[in-house]
Amino acid sequence: MGGDSALNDAVNCLMREDRVVRDEIALGVIPNGVMNDFARYWNFKEGSLEQTVDWLAKRRVRKVDVGCISYQNKAGEAHQRYFLNCVNVGLVADIMNLRQQTRSLLGSRTLSFIVSFFLMLFHRMEYKMRIRINSDVVDRKIMTMCVGCGPGYGQTPRAIPYDGLLDVSVVYHAEFLQVLAGLWLLVTGRFLNHSSVHPYRTREVVVEDAKHAFVGVDGRLIEKPKGTYRLTVEQEVVNFLIPD
Repeated sequence: MGGDSALNDAVNCLMREDRVVRDEIALGVIPNGVMNDFARYWNFKEGSLEQTVDWLAKRRVRKVDVGCISYQNKAGEAHQRYFLNCVNVGLVADIMNLRQQTRSLLGSRTLSFIVSFFLMLFHRMEYKMRIRINSDVVDRKIMTMCVGCGPGYGQTPRAIPYDGLLDVSVVYHAEFLQVLAGLWLLVTGRFLNHSSVHPYRTREVVVEDAKHAFVGVDGRLIEKPKGTYRLTVEQEVVNFLIPD
């Protein structure tokens, strides 16, 4: 019972088990967090507790994909973090960092979001990155990149969480008015229509250089990776309870 970050914790616990153990477990969610994007994809809605429990009790199972980010921390230790929804690199993850800091000072979720959005206007808006996606090499300044198994908070709206592919949206530099236009397209479900958004479909993303960019996994920041890191996908490895 929680949001995308709580669901992420559960998935990472499951992925530490052998496959024979995972196959005997079905993961369900009652959406009750700040962000419930993966639950909404399956039509689970906040506040509809009785309907959600009724659906979960029927135990209709769908195997879903799990993404994985493999990286090294500052000490050179290897880490893996799994995700159901998305990984954000750059501006969106930076906003998560600002929101986390302002919330610790202000206490209010809503107020921290408003203050974070205001501070974003005076913050770094692009990051030097070098990324390999399929046969393409993107070596330039980028605002943000979203890599999703799921809807990615509107940034990877074509993602299907059981097709074995990652949806990737790379956003190049945009002027302030273009950023506002992008936010409007994001909330109206037309994010990919923005001229600065470049979509890809792939099984692997290799980030060779993005040392100044924050990284968020399913809405939660991780330690900045050191050096090259990879994002991959494992197809249909977790049993997930879905509605009728």
